[in-house]
Amino acid sequence: MITAQNAPIPNTPAQYAEIINQCRSLFLKKTTDYGTSWRIMRLPSITDQIFIKAKRIRSIQDKGTQLVADGIHEEFIAIVNYCIIALMQLELGTSDIQDDLATEQVALHYDSQVQITQELLFRKNHDYGEAWRDMRISSMTDIILMKLLRIKQIENNEGFTQVSEGVEGSYRDMLNYAVFCLILMGENKAL
Repeated sequence: MITAQNAPIPNTPAQYAEIINQCRSLFLKKTTDYGTSWRIMRLPSITDQIFIKAKRIRSIQDKGTQLVADGIHEEFIAIVNYCIIALMQLELGTSDIQDDLATEQVALHYDSQVQITQELLFRKNHDYGEAWRDMRISSMTDIILMKLLRIKQIENNEGFTQVSEGVEGSYRDMLNYAVFCLILMGENKAL
């Protein structure tokens, strides 16, 4: 039995990197299969994709069962990757040309967005003391949904905000929350 005295010390940077490597590997394999078809998506469409994934996670959490093969783990990976797509689209803009980026270019943009987002995580972890480790996965799912509703409102307002940080910070926060959920699931924490 592991007690508080001999419990393993979490290594967030290594766990974060492991999850991101899994997400990145899947993303680049899909890029090989599908090209950069995602480049045609406008931000509201990406937001809606993330929303669908988060709503499905919450539905499975609430019902305790699922009827489609892909589980919560796969949906959190999808949220990570769609958040990175959104961040890349914010940087690059949309494109009507399916294969406008080579896989190597996609990998560079992916890695750049991850690095910026990871730096945000480390700054927040410093201030919050890794409070996310004591949160429930279901609570983080709700926070992701709340941030999605905020983004949708900003998009409905055509980007105008009075005091909000805008959509970029919310995509980064959702990406990090999804990674946190995947870390906790790997540690067998309760949903």
